Amino acid sequence: MLIMRSTVSVIIPTYNSAKTLRACLEAVYAQRHPVAEVIVVDDASVDDTRAIAGEFPCRVLVAERNRGPAAGRNRGILASTGEMLFFVDSDCAPEPDALDNALAILRDQPDVACVHGIYALRPLFDDGPVEAYRLLHGHHWRLRNVGRVRTTLFAVCVTRRVAFDEVGLFDENLRASEDVEFGDRLAARYGTVLTDTVVCRHDDDSHLGKLLRKQFGRSQLLVPVALAERGPAGIRANTPAGLLTALLVPLTLPLGLLGPLFLLLPLGLFGLFAAVEPALLRFVLRQRGPAFAVFFYGVHLLVQLSVVAGAAVGGVRHLADRNFGPSRLPVPEPER
Repeated sequence: MLIMRSTVSVIIPTYNSAKTLRACLEAVYAQRHPVAEVIVVDDASVDDTRAIAGEFPCRVLVAERNRGPAAGRNRGILASTGEMLFFVDSDCAPEPDALDNALAILRDQPDVACVHGIYALRPLFDDGPVEAYRLLHGHHWRLRNVGRVRTTLFAVCVTRRVAFDEVGLFDENLRASEDVEFGDRLAARYGTVLTDTVVCRHDDDSHLGKLLRKQFGRSQLLVPVALAERGPAGIRANTPAGLLTALLVPLTLPLGLLGPLFLLLPLGLFGLFAAVEPALLRFVLRQRGPAFAVFFYGVHLLVQLSVVAGAAVGGVRHLADRNFGPSRLPVPEPER
């Protein structure tokens, strides 16, 4: 099969995306490689999402109730006809060459079934310093993992249809990490590539409270998904050293009640927290300078603590209810 002649279906799961969907669809229709169809799967939005989708020649599927991104992507897969499936989150706008570059990798590496990309440093809409933090961190951890990986991230991603035929669809029991769980199953049969040649501008979280709540909620599935992994751990946005040193900072703060000098310990640990990932520190300093780096690591500390707290709560929930987490979908045995 010649990849360049393969038909491509675009699948966009969306929920209350009136702010970003128009920019997303404009970017999809501006791709240099032609697409056969664009399917927007609306997850019971209550804003103008469907009206905006109606401005474009795309097919709109509407859910009666909110079921999460896994169900939305599955519905799009089943409704699509393309040999290649181009997944784009509704808050992302892929660069014009994104699809072309992904298909080139699939053409050159026949054992690869999934190619996904990275966030640009420039946001889709500039909403302030918290979003700048998110994009800096998100760009960096993706960039450091470029190459062959075990994890699939579907914000901007091209996948061969045959992969879903052979491995199965997304686990609808998961409202987060559903793409990570799918990638774990996919690794038994096919390769996955994370590339910096597939780039999208992303509209990320811009309010600190919302960001921390989201991180806490999503992190509750980290332990159940990790326990269900069938192979080595895949991509991790946060390092164990970063999470551990972040936790030590608030744990040592009460020592300040013994006297001001005792505050040097949590301050020193905060410095260590920033230093345990030297490549990230250099990247932030190079991109935004020392003043922003102080802000960056203040927010980063709160995010890491939200991740630790969410993972702890999720681990307890998983012990109490084994249905909290992946459905442990079977992986078909590879053909010999």
